[in-house]
Amino acid sequence: MAVNMLAFVDRPSPIHRLSGATKFLCFIMWSLAGMLTYDTRVLLFMLVASLIIFTVSKIKVKEVSFVLLFIFLFLFLNDIAIFIFSPLEGVKIYGTKHVLFHIAGQYDVTVEQLFYELNITLKYFSIIPAALLFIKTTNPSEFASSLNRIGVSYRVAFAVAIALRYIPDIQRDFQTIAHAQQARGIDMSRKETIFKRAKNALAIVLPLIFSSLERIETISNVMDLRGFGKHKKRTWYSARPFKKSDYIALITVVALFTVSMLVTFYDGSRFYNPFV
Repeated sequence: MAVNMLAFVDRPSPIHRLSGATKFLCFIMWSLAGMLTYDTRVLLFMLVASLIIFTVSKIKVKEVSFVLLFIFLFLFLNDIAIFIFSPLEGVKIYGTKHVLFHIAGQYDVTVEQLFYELNITLKYFSIIPAALLFIKTTNPSEFASSLNRIGVSYRVAFAVAIALRYIPDIQRDFQTIAHAQQARGIDMSRKETIFKRAKNALAIVLPLIFSSLERIETISNVMDLRGFGKHKKRTWYSARPFKKSDYIALITVVALFTVSMLVTFYDGSRFYNPFV
């Protein structure tokens, strides 16, 4: 079921035992490294490391399979769009041109373009496991207390916690609305054409938006009635102090980030060029 695909799952793993602030800071540095580099060697290392950490976390692939399928589809469409709008981008970047075959007009399939799009795909693959890990292994309440502990306003931290807790609610509402609409005869199966399915999807998306807005208003009213935000500080039920493992994780990620930047920019370019 896709209902709990992006909900927190408590399991006895080293990743779960890290504080929310540690995982957040590690995720930010990991994402920055993935976004800044186009060095294939760095991206491959990050991909392998992400898969290893994902395995250590004991998160099962089937628990995020729906999200992964959606991301794979997006990546495929993204690569196609890059080739359509900039078929020679790899040639411009790497300075050489090795044509595999010609399609039409300016559309030559080159080794350089394929290598460039491979790097784009690796960037996503190296960051996506870290993002899924952060969501699946972080308790929203504990994460909010950790953010507040490192200096983030408790108002902002609590808003982030509510947002994380709201993800499973959106998924449950989506499933409920989808089943209700299907019971009314709205077909979302593969039997319908893609345009018909897109039109039918509006019958699910619009009620989902309205129910979400209604819930946001309800939560806002409840927080106002309870006097949220009137004081400078607050206590946290799920507060967790930094431990030795947190410092080790932070030092390790900072070191990996530094090394990845040195490898990426050692010759003044973000692109690893195997063609020269």
